[in-house]
Amino acid sequence: MLLKPEPLFDAIDKNTTKKTKVYYMSPKGQLLNQERVKNISKNKDIAIIAGHYEGIDQRVVDGKVDEVISIGDYILTGGELPALVLADAVVRLIPGVLGNKFSHEEDSHENNLLEHPQYTRPYEFKGRKVPNILLSGNHEKIGRWKRFKSIELTLKNRPDLIKNREKFFCEYKELKKEFE
Repeated sequence: MLLKPEPLFDAIDKNTTKKTKVYYMSPKGQLLNQERVKNISKNKDIAIIAGHYEGIDQRVVDGKVDEVISIGDYILTGGELPALVLADAVVRLIPGVLGNKFSHEEDSHENNLLEHPQYTRPYEFKGRKVPNILLSGNHEKIGRWKRFKSIELTLKNRPDLIKNREKFFCEYKELKKEFE
């Protein structure tokens, strides 16, 4: 199934302004990442097109779409879920959506690192304990531990995120001496 150009052109024309940025979700697009989400979130008015099966007529892409975006190197039956992913990623950056306006700053993909491990109560569950450092009350040391764990996790799971590997690897080795 391929969505025809006439209804899409009409829908876009009737529901957008000249300031509206139009995004089309497709595996052919640029990969969505946190930096792209931040740039998109700066727009006051966006529209997201979600194709289905084969997508949309290329004339819509050429004539109405500002950017084609992919959420990953795999194929879904439609663009509805990718559209929701983009909307959710953008919405959480709007001031007031999160309880603390700074809470997203330690999230994964901020500063090219994955987020450190998170723990809650109880202290011990099925023989697994919350790391003692997190209960120490030493906020400076806890901050260094979080940084250490973020670097460690990123090096293990997503080394492609680290731009300056030598710098991060040196920092990791120093922190490792402190925490292991």
